[in-house]
Amino acid sequence: MPSVDRATRTSWLIWTTAVFVYFAAVFHRTTLGVAGLEASERFGLGPAQLGVFTVLQVGVYAFLQIPTGLLVDRFGPRKILTIAALLMGTGQLLFAVADSYGLGLVARAVLGMGDAMTFISVIRIVAAHFPPRQYSLVVAVTAALGGVGNLVATVPLTLMLGSIGWTWAFLIAGGATAAYSIIAFLRLRDVPDGFTAPKPEAVPLKKIWPKVRQAWSVPGTRLGFWAHFSTMSTPAVIGLLWGYPYLVQAQGMSPKAASSTLGLLVIGAIVSSPIVGALFSRNPEWRMPIAGWFLAFAFAGWGVLLLWPGGHVPVPVIAVVFLVLTVGGPISGVAFALARDYNPSHRQSTASGLVNVGGFLAVTVAALGVGVLLDLLENLVTPQTAFRVALSFCVVVLALGGWRMLVWWRRARAAVFAAEERGETVPVQLRRRRWDALRVA
Repeated sequence: MPSVDRATRTSWLIWTTAVFVYFAAVFHRTTLGVAGLEASERFGLGPAQLGVFTVLQVGVYAFLQIPTGLLVDRFGPRKILTIAALLMGTGQLLFAVADSYGLGLVARAVLGMGDAMTFISVIRIVAAHFPPRQYSLVVAVTAALGGVGNLVATVPLTLMLGSIGWTWAFLIAGGATAAYSIIAFLRLRDVPDGFTAPKPEAVPLKKIWPKVRQAWSVPGTRLGFWAHFSTMSTPAVIGLLWGYPYLVQAQGMSPKAASSTLGLLVIGAIVSSPIVGALFSRNPEWRMPIAGWFLAFAFAGWGVLLLWPGGHVPVPVIAVVFLVLTVGGPISGVAFALARDYNPSHRQSTASGLVNVGGFLAVTVAALGVGVLLDLLENLVTPQTAFRVALSFCVVVLALGGWRMLVWWRRARAAVFAAEERGETVPVQLRRRRWDALRVA
């Protein structure tokens, strides 16, 4: 399908409708970030069991990214976003009335299924309704507006839980999301008026793996996977589950102060997303250097939180570190730009699903690792020491992702230079550096 030359008013309205589904997805995804302690009391859970809630939800999300990409390529984003809203609403309604750990897990799994279908569908709408030069900026603004859902899941949700209680808070959220699926079905369009939607590509089961393998074989896709793995994991692990317990139990903050501090993660993402998106749109060659610099600052931030003398980190220092770490969310959007740039249109959703797996795989592994370590250390050391040791696992995950990102950055650059030598058109013009001549590990 040819690219549009400019975005129309209708394109923006369609995008706005899709963004509201993503807003709901981020809200529902992050509710346990502030309701985790209430969930522990409601279901009688320890840290490891509490961590399973997030691990299951995010694990389902990661597992379904490749099938979601195939489904969007096959049926279009309109139908998939409608189903996503229904699943998220249903999952949260179940969570509202759940009175056992097992039913709570089922509810989070259903919620994760709906969540898994949102972002890939939204960015497919962006790719269809906006010109390529606006893609990175619109994706970044999408992420920023989705971050508002995270903001609503901090202080406002904390106040709702305290005033109307668990059941009514989640019933209202789930019911509103399920009802919005009707609006999504009626107002969304897969392609702009005057354009023909790509012919649906029915992929037999025996051909699914070859299609996925084709997308995975592209160096730009691999680079996107590891870039997402590295840049997204740190702010997500803090915001989704372990930031709130860390602030309350290890740093001695009140629930309200902890919620407000976590809100900085969202505010930072909302403010920085358009800036990062504009930089990426105007200077695509800056994408990976910016991601590399973020990793350096992320390591420094973790060093401050984990190695601060005495373990009790001053609130202003925590605030600054959180603001630095939160930029990783907007920067992670580079992964989807890479998937779009280096894959043909009929395979873009599949490639986007693959790179999205990277970030949520990192979150799943890190969240589970932190929970297991906290469970092991619960009665052996102080909460401050327990969180220091447990959160160090996030640094290990970050180091793995950073190493692989750097390896595939060089390999992707080599592929671009080889394409230029063959006379092919490349999406981003790169300047050769001295280290490009070194052997890739």
